[in-house]
Amino acid sequence: MAVLLKRLLHPRRPPAALGRPLGRREASLDTHAGAAVRVRFAPSPTGFLHLGGLRTALYNYIFAKKHRGSFILRLEDTDQTRLVPGAAENIEDMLEWAGIPPDESPRRGGPAGPYLQSQRLALYAQATEALLKSGAAYPCFCSPQRLELLKREALRNRQTPRYDNRCRSLSEAQVAQKLAKDPKPAIRFHLEGEAPAFQDLVYGWNRHEVASVEGDPVILKSDGFPTYHLACVVDDHHMGISHVLRGSEWLVSTSKHLLLYQALGWQPPRFAHLPLLLNRDGSKLSKRQGDIFLEHFAAAGFLPDALLDIITSCGSGFAENQMGRTLPELITQFDLTRVTCHSALLDLEKLPEFNRAPRFELCEEAGTPRFCFVNSGACRGQAGSSEEGGGPGERPWRAEGRADLRHPPLCSSRKVSFFKPHPLPWGRRWSGLEMPAAGRSLGFPGRLHLRRLVSDETQRRQLVGKLQALVEEAFGSQLQDRHVLDAAYVERIILLRQGHICRLQDLVSPAHSYLWTRPAVGRAQLGAVSEKVDVIAKRVLGLLEGPGMSLTQDMLNGELKKLSEGLEGTKHSNVMKLLRVALSGQLQGPPVAEMMLSLGPKEVRERIQKVLSS
Repeated sequence: MAVLLKRLLHPRRPPAALGRPLGRREASLDTHAGAAVRVRFAPSPTGFLHLGGLRTALYNYIFAKKHRGSFILRLEDTDQTRLVPGAAENIEDMLEWAGIPPDESPRRGGPAGPYLQSQRLALYAQATEALLKSGAAYPCFCSPQRLELLKREALRNRQTPRYDNRCRSLSEAQVAQKLAKDPKPAIRFHLEGEAPAFQDLVYGWNRHEVASVEGDPVILKSDGFPTYHLACVVDDHHMGISHVLRGSEWLVSTSKHLLLYQALGWQPPRFAHLPLLLNRDGSKLSKRQGDIFLEHFAAAGFLPDALLDIITSCGSGFAENQMGRTLPELITQFDLTRVTCHSALLDLEKLPEFNRAPRFELCEEAGTPRFCFVNSGACRGQAGSSEEGGGPGERPWRAEGRADLRHPPLCSSRKVSFFKPHPLPWGRRWSGLEMPAAGRSLGFPGRLHLRRLVSDETQRRQLVGKLQALVEEAFGSQLQDRHVLDAAYVERIILLRQGHICRLQDLVSPAHSYLWTRPAVGRAQLGAVSEKVDVIAKRVLGLLEGPGMSLTQDMLNGELKKLSEGLEGTKHSNVMKLLRVALSGQLQGPPVAEMMLSLGPKEVRERIQKVLSS
């Protein structure tokens, strides 16, 4: 640094562009005609990736893919004192988990690397040398103590702290004298002249007269590392970035960056500053909120598509806000001109709804069993009872804004068929599960991402494996019958319960423990519900042993209703309560018919016989 500065000592001349002139400052900042779209996501590894960063990365990704361009990950690790161990790896890991991997990155490499700023110091030194030669930059020898005093004085006078540009006016002799004592000064950029106007692709025409309100900024620190202002300009130029999509907090600094581009003689990219992603109450997302990091959502079992869906649905950039968009749909529908200046309010309480799937049941019509979308009552806006297909707290389905789907065609069991026949693990073999185009076109609001995984046979097998591991981890030695880990049984549970859950982890919660372990229930406990324990139990056993019995939830609901009607002085609700306790040990839960369908005839018989013999 000292050698460089001594070589550059010469009489001052005014800052000037070092390359071709950029023309009128008010000119549009269009990129070269036909130039490839290249965008970058440039976080600092001072923390793990959170939802705000994911949203910025996503908008860059879908913009690049829409225009057949490249999405670059660049890590701005120049503040070495604040680096968090593992953060750099976490950022790239989480982008890959979210399904938006970079085309070029520290891990993947690429033609414009290296992609860590700490490995690009020579480029910053080269740019700084050019600015020093032109007189657009100068060394600053002010001590941290002096700078702190300036700050305190400004605050005491209720002024915005700013550097007083003291070292800008040092003579050549004074610089040489100070270099002898301090060979590694900081380098400041000379803010002079009118800042150029620029047309932001979101906020429109802007100009910020930074020279009149700010002191000259440091662009290269005494340790040889650049500040953000120099590094982002140098890197965006050398990496061929065509569009900069970043948070609106950098809008004010853009005029400063354009002055740097002008001083270096470089063509700037187009800028689009994205409005902030805020909490529901309007407060800023903070890294201190442990629940905004992507690791939290991944560990909790939320689907990447659900996160991408919710952070785009709460904002702008699309013709309409809707739930359930896939990544390809986000790419197709994204329109940067539709991004507004209004901040997006994120309501994470709605995330489970984005993660859920509509509910399906086993249905048999004309001798053909299949899985069907439950539409009983709920499609008319009615709340189904806990024993007739709609458990407590479950939302009815409505075809919002779709008059043609307000009364969709129903089969006789009041279900809309989505799937071709599928094999049931307790005997019959059915063909593969596939959702036809008609089913996909319904576009149910929310509840889509888990369904998409379940409806794909390959993805469903992966879900089965994950759930098997979760069951083993949650219950382990408590499993009385390890047949519950059979892939066929686990798959059946996923298919039957997918409309009731938000994550696979929900299936190993205490409310679903009955699926994997047999409850410890005694006769006395059932006797407190109804004195007709033996009669009810024997009739249910007889129901399950009937010849040619075809188990569907509708059939079981009907038969259980008949069973209750045949018991004088016993309410149907008490019969259901008794059976629920016998099968699960719980007073609340899914409809009894669904419990029986999930467990299978053999397991239901064993649990009831166990109660009778206790």
